[in-house]
Amino acid sequence: MACEQISYLKSSRVGIIGAGVSGIAAAKQLSHHNPIVFEATDSIGGVWKHCSFASTKLQTPRCDFEFSDYPWADRDNSSFPSYLEILDYLHGYAKHFDVLKYIKFNSRVVEIRYIGEREPINLDVAPHGPAGDFGSLLRGHPFWEVAVETHPSKTVEWYAFELLVVCIGRYGDIPRMPVFPPNKGQEIFGGKVMHTIEYCKLDKEAARELLKGKKVAVIGYRKSAIDLAAECAEANQGADGQPCTMVIRTLHWTVPAYWIWGLPFFLFYSTRSSQFLHQRPNQGLLRNLLSPLLSPVRKAVSKFIESYLVWKLPLVKYGLKPDHPFEEDYASCQMAILPENFFSEADKGKILFKRASKWWFWNGGLEFEDNTKLEADVVLLATGYDGNKKIQDLLPEPFSSLIVDSSGIMPLYRGTIHPLIPNMAFVGYIESISNLHAAELRCKWLSRLADGLFKLPSIEKMLEQTTKEMETLKKTTRFYKRHCISTFSINHSDEICEEMGWKSWRKNNWLLEAFAPYNSQDYADQDKIN
Repeated sequence: MACEQISYLKSSRVGIIGAGVSGIAAAKQLSHHNPIVFEATDSIGGVWKHCSFASTKLQTPRCDFEFSDYPWADRDNSSFPSYLEILDYLHGYAKHFDVLKYIKFNSRVVEIRYIGEREPINLDVAPHGPAGDFGSLLRGHPFWEVAVETHPSKTVEWYAFELLVVCIGRYGDIPRMPVFPPNKGQEIFGGKVMHTIEYCKLDKEAARELLKGKKVAVIGYRKSAIDLAAECAEANQGADGQPCTMVIRTLHWTVPAYWIWGLPFFLFYSTRSSQFLHQRPNQGLLRNLLSPLLSPVRKAVSKFIESYLVWKLPLVKYGLKPDHPFEEDYASCQMAILPENFFSEADKGKILFKRASKWWFWNGGLEFEDNTKLEADVVLLATGYDGNKKIQDLLPEPFSSLIVDSSGIMPLYRGTIHPLIPNMAFVGYIESISNLHAAELRCKWLSRLADGLFKLPSIEKMLEQTTKEMETLKKTTRFYKRHCISTFSINHSDEICEEMGWKSWRKNNWLLEAFAPYNSQDYADQDKIN
């Protein structure tokens, strides 16, 4: 898209890419800068709009998925809301705070250019001035040029921004596809192959028609795969119905509800006292000495939960009991809440399970490394998305190469600022038990940072902090690449609050502080600032 003369349709201080949960949160918090939000589709909602099935529900109660200044009308309802209810909630939030006026729908970012006055980052040289100073986010002149293609006209217009906030998330857009040996890919398969990104586009009747009376194989065992298998079983009720087979490479712990042996789940991981048991970045000498002593307690908590799940669910019967501790799945945000009918459908023979680390196609279905074959009419790939490629394709060089480190993780300070990329922020790239709460709090932090209410540490200090977080994750779970902070989320929020000049302990008394769960209501602005 070479262009010698660039004329800007509009120049603004702040640009935001994406109008999902993170995008509308960023637009609300940065509204005093009149941001321009580019949304590639015709609606807000992100993955809730474009990557949901008919059966998709939230995996937490309503009170754990709400903005601090916009509670659910029925927040005490213990049922998990459907994706349609979530979309209604997000639309209500956007309308209530007049966020929609900032959004340009059907506007896809097709190119980004860096026009900052400083040279691209060099890891070996302090790049942003004295002592590696990152500098302010709003400096009075543009740092980024953005080309936006508007649909359906296909016209391309250019914009310029001082600060660019990327909120496109890790999911959707670019599916992660399996790679097969020659002549063993889907081209030799006589049936239909579909990734979940395509399945999401089907309406309820079309999805039912695809599954009904068909031998279906679902590849995967995370939340999307489990929901797909449940939908497949529902579509194949009756004598003529066919079973759905889940092909599983890596097992993960599944949970029927947020109660363990009669105790609320939050007691184990979502209070300040429970998270005290777990390692965290910047934990100091005393905590480093205590950590080995607390290890048996952490293991005991994990075993306690595992004992309930093995008792409550037929995991051993179906060979679905993971070898790794429950804590590792929780620490990597991979714990899945089961649909109510999942194992009852398995008991009826409507959902089958096949463990396999390698598989490929033959004309009639799938073949496995143990030389067995599975007949299939439809193969559904719940293999996830390539979030790294998604962001790398968007950014120009050299930033595209810098965005992830050697281990494949985005090193984001406070989950928001990449120390090596100037005047750009990322929201929605770390995970926790409530991604909405994580995104909103980081948007509040970002807004105050942009307004100059506090300053960032040096680039070296920020890189040191992100390294400590990665080391903590690696010690906690083998699935660390998801950058999940669920076992030290309160500490993460504490540090954000302290940088903003807020009180880090948000409860009204020490008893609640120790044993009550934290949620977004604890981080409401009013009467909470020192």
